[in-house]
Amino acid sequence: MRDDQLLREREQRFDGVIQSMATVATSDGRKQCEQAPQSVPRSTGYAGGIGYADRVMSGEHGEPGVERSRSTTSGTLTRLRRTSPISTAVSLGRRIIGLDVAPDHTVGETLHINEPEAAELNPQETAQLRRVRLLGATGSVMMAIGALGLGAQPTLQNPTYGKAILGLPARVHNSGLATTMVGTVIVMLAWLLLGRFALGLQSNRIRRISRSQLDRTLLLWIIPLSVAPPMFSQDVYSYLAQGEIAASGLDPYDVGPVQGLGQDHILTRSVPNIWQNSPAPYGPLSIWLGKGIAEIVGDNMLAGVLLHRMLALLGVACIVWALPRLAQRCRVSPVAALWLGAVNPLVIFHLVSGVHNEAMMLGLMLVGLEYCLAALSNIGPMRGHALVLLLSGTTLIALSAMVKIPSMLALAFVWMALSRKWGGDWRAVLRAALFLGCVTGAVMLAVCLGSGLGFGWIDTLTMANSVRSWMSLPTALGVATGFGGVLLGLGDHTTALLSITRPIAAIAAALVVVRLMVATWRGRLHPVGALGVAFGAVVLLFPVVQPWYLLWGIVPLAAWASRPAFRVPATIASAAISVMLMPSGSEIPPFVLIYAACITVLTCTLMILATRKSLPWRLHQLGADTAPTAAGPSGPRS
Repeated sequence: MRDDQLLREREQRFDGVIQSMATVATSDGRKQCEQAPQSVPRSTGYAGGIGYADRVMSGEHGEPGVERSRSTTSGTLTRLRRTSPISTAVSLGRRIIGLDVAPDHTVGETLHINEPEAAELNPQETAQLRRVRLLGATGSVMMAIGALGLGAQPTLQNPTYGKAILGLPARVHNSGLATTMVGTVIVMLAWLLLGRFALGLQSNRIRRISRSQLDRTLLLWIIPLSVAPPMFSQDVYSYLAQGEIAASGLDPYDVGPVQGLGQDHILTRSVPNIWQNSPAPYGPLSIWLGKGIAEIVGDNMLAGVLLHRMLALLGVACIVWALPRLAQRCRVSPVAALWLGAVNPLVIFHLVSGVHNEAMMLGLMLVGLEYCLAALSNIGPMRGHALVLLLSGTTLIALSAMVKIPSMLALAFVWMALSRKWGGDWRAVLRAALFLGCVTGAVMLAVCLGSGLGFGWIDTLTMANSVRSWMSLPTALGVATGFGGVLLGLGDHTTALLSITRPIAAIAAALVVVRLMVATWRGRLHPVGALGVAFGAVVLLFPVVQPWYLLWGIVPLAAWASRPAFRVPATIASAAISVMLMPSGSEIPPFVLIYAACITVLTCTLMILATRKSLPWRLHQLGADTAPTAAGPSGPRS
């Protein structure tokens, strides 16, 4: 009887040890550790049986196993304490990257909604549309005329120099600048008016412009600028010089225009000063195309600019082809997507008129994305036609990255979507990464070796970081803080501050991209929307941002983000930034700029007053439709 009582007391002491260990684990947030020791059978004990617990609680330190028992108990408690912070950190990390979140997604709810079908415009609205189209064409012609004198013309081989009629805008500098600025603002205002018809006018039912009407409007607005001198940027002359360097057998990733062509070469003279001694920061496909143009036209600037513009127009055509198809996949109005993504003044001014290689990058990327999503939408295994589409789409996205590397981001979201189609587990992620990596690697290897340019482009990817762009958030923050230090007498520490703000911004952008990739993998976000939001974050946090970089995010988002939370800020930003740069791509004397700005404001104000009854400057219900409201497409949100 006494032995039984002694056994029960020892068991109670053993339970006290277990409870104290569980209490420590519970205080660190590990409730499951409280249950683990109690689940151990009493016959064997948690760490060596009842006899072991008896010696621990009785204080028999002289026995050989006592010290080992104490060290074992201490080690167990230490492991419990260490496990809890690690698990907490892992749990926090999973939440940060989006592995452990609710099924709904705030980004999708905020930016996307399925848009309803729409009827055609009534006769009154069609008449107003024709006037808006004519207004934009008038502004485009004014810009083309002003570009003859105020465009980003070459230093040598200027086709308008000394001509009686073509050279007139250059001789009347103030009036030429005013004409160009008025035309720029008119095109921007016409685009805003066109948005009334593209986004949908509503009385008893929603009505929108048709796809053919929008295509004709875009074509009419870009034709005058397609034959005019470049405007808003001199980058096309850098393309010509880099192509000539490659055609002469030198490495454009190792030498700049001055070292490769000479200071007095006609192509070098037109390159902006900041890039005259800089190697090419573009991908090998862009340089390869420039090399082919240089071999065709030599140092003929006029022919070279026209051929580079043809490449830009081809890229814009790819955008116009792919954007409405992607919008249909996301259940967004195709004409609304085209209005914001292709008819955008940033596209017309900087991709068409400015001849930037973003046109080829975005065009190839969007076509490749459409092919990949078409392949993934097929039911069944990835073979036959679906496999051809996937290979073609991956190849096109890889080629776009060989123009400018940021478009490689599209492959990340194709990777996540393909992993989800193949099962959504980690094996599927590895299989998709291997497949896409092999295709992309083969394309890049073929371009690098086929062009003869090798892999020097990797070393020049950060070449543009030397520019301090006011549109870049981390750069603006670092420069502003450095300027504040100068005012306070602390010295100029701008460079040191930029070395802090830019890496922090890069880490933040990487976290956003990873979270969006996980959201795509888990099926919470459509790949098109996730890509657009990711590009938006990258551009916002990029160390160097040019006005046309905004198109990286706006163009893909135009096919998915249909709520005013995106369209209103994107419209305001596009309209404001499109009229901020000078048409010559360089600084204008302040007096001339003030003169041209006053003329622009006065002219546009008088135009609005004169057309207040013939153009839809005010929102109001037009017509009296009696048909019921068109029903939107059913189904879950993309």
